[in-house]
Amino acid sequence: QVQLVESGGGSVQPGGSLRLSCTVSGRFASINTMSWHRRTPGNQREMVAFIDSSPGAPLVDYLASVQGRFTISRNNSQNTAVLEMNRLKPEDTGIYYCKADVRIVSPIARPFPYWGQGTQVTVSL
Repeated sequence: QVQLVESGGGSVQPGGSLRLSCTVSGRFASINTMSWHRRTPGNQREMVAFIDSSPGAPLVDYLASVQGRFTISRNNSQNTAVLEMNRLKPEDTGIYYCKADVRIVSPIARPFPYWGQGTQVTVSL
C-alpha cells in the first residue's frame, strides 16, 4: 500500500511564504515523477509544479502564474518532494495535493498515480 502524506499548509498574508512537504511511504520499487496540484475555491484544478526523477538536474515545470515564485525539489533517498512558495498571492489559495507516479513491482514497470489527502493554503489579509 502506497501512501502520500502532505504537510505545511496554513494561512499567510499576501507576500508571505509557505513550505509544503510530501512523503511517499509503503512498498514500491521506485518513484517516477512527482508533482503538486491545487484545487481553487472556484473548483478549478491546476498542476502547479512538476519534477521528474532524474538525479542531479531533474526536469521541472511550473504553472505560468507561479513561475519565479514557487520552487519544487525532491529527495529521492527520502522519497520526499517539497514545494517552496514565496510571494504568495490571494489567488494561490486552494487545497494543494501531492501526486507521485509510483512503480510498484520493479523500477521499469508501468507507474501508477497516487495522491495525497491535500493540505489547505489560504492567502488573505
